[in-house]
Amino acid sequence: MSSAYLAVAALGALAVLNAYRPIRREPLSVLSFFGGWLVGELAVQNIVWQVAATVVFGLYGAFDAWPGDVGLVIAVASWVGLVGLAVVGQRTGDVVARALGETTGGPLVAVPVPPRAEWGRWWRLTQAVPLRSRATTLTKNIDYWGDGIRRHRLDVIGPRAKPDGAPVMVYIHGGAWVTGKKEQQGKPMMYELVARGWVCVAINYRLSPKATWPDHIVDCKRAIAWVREHIAEYGGDPGFIALSGGSAGGHLCALAALTSADPTWQPGFETADTSVDACVPFYGVMDMTGDDAGDYGRGLIELLEKRVMKATLAADRAVFEQASPTRRVHPDAPPFFVLHGTNDTLVPVEVARTFVAALRATSRAPVAYAELPLAQHAFDVLASLRCQATSVGVVAFLDAIRAARAAQPSAGEHRS
Repeated sequence: MSSAYLAVAALGALAVLNAYRPIRREPLSVLSFFGGWLVGELAVQNIVWQVAATVVFGLYGAFDAWPGDVGLVIAVASWVGLVGLAVVGQRTGDVVARALGETTGGPLVAVPVPPRAEWGRWWRLTQAVPLRSRATTLTKNIDYWGDGIRRHRLDVIGPRAKPDGAPVMVYIHGGAWVTGKKEQQGKPMMYELVARGWVCVAINYRLSPKATWPDHIVDCKRAIAWVREHIAEYGGDPGFIALSGGSAGGHLCALAALTSADPTWQPGFETADTSVDACVPFYGVMDMTGDDAGDYGRGLIELLEKRVMKATLAADRAVFEQASPTRRVHPDAPPFFVLHGTNDTLVPVEVARTFVAALRATSRAPVAYAELPLAQHAFDVLASLRCQATSVGVVAFLDAIRAARAAQPSAGEHRS
């Protein structure tokens, strides 16, 4: 029993170490992501289960021999590390507030951050899994294209008391363009927005390998066009639509926001208004060529070539460049709030830095960037301390954009 406890304690300590210093080399980077994500976002929960395991092992005599004592020393060190992770997560609010205060471009001078989350009560943080509040209503599986294809469905989430003219958030899920669905991601942020009176829309889109680029972005733009035309029926205001998404969804939302004036990816609905008023990408894949600052590793390029683009980078480089948000930045880009973690092993943080630098050098609109210490990929999926802070930060940014837009004489006009 002593040796078993030592092994368990050592495993827990390695998981904590990985959360601080993740492995960035393929293929271990994916495994490192899963471990670092669960430990980093659920640091308090990990302390609880490790202490509980220690008590159980102690009852069965784990400390009757020296391996158990060594294991206890390792476990205590691990708990200290977990406390540190929890503190970093708790301080995310300060990081976000500082990032918003440093917003560049446009009329924003200062962006107040709400003092607390409306949706994320303490018991929601302890359960971690984001569950919808009874104060919300959900309309599922609306066909936004009208063709009956199952992946052309979206959900509308809003306050139970139907609003009138509420701002709208459209969320695009991630999953490397090959997996994922609208029910899985972005929930803490969307529930926070709904608690503050917003209407949120979560969309599906066609996935590879069945789908071939640009099917994914075409579907996203078609969903935006549907929202612009129909969201008033659900209490939303088509005059203010924001986009968000994580990972591949971060890529798609950024690309959609930057290409609203390009009808190339709007076959059959070329004249539809797919412009948006703000974009909030989380850890997005902003460069599809692998060239811009940061090394994805060969894995991403192989995925794109074999399953998504179904073309090689060497032979069809223009396709990859056109699909890269960093290469589509222009002066009339909408306001952006980019969020990325320093410990992301799937999409290097350098990619976000390059994208933000391009935006700030070119766009006339506000650009905010929050780089989150020790945050892994997918930090916004679970109802964690970090996610709670980023959610209220997004609210602050969007509210400031709305206020600035309302003060302009041209408020209500959209980019064509």
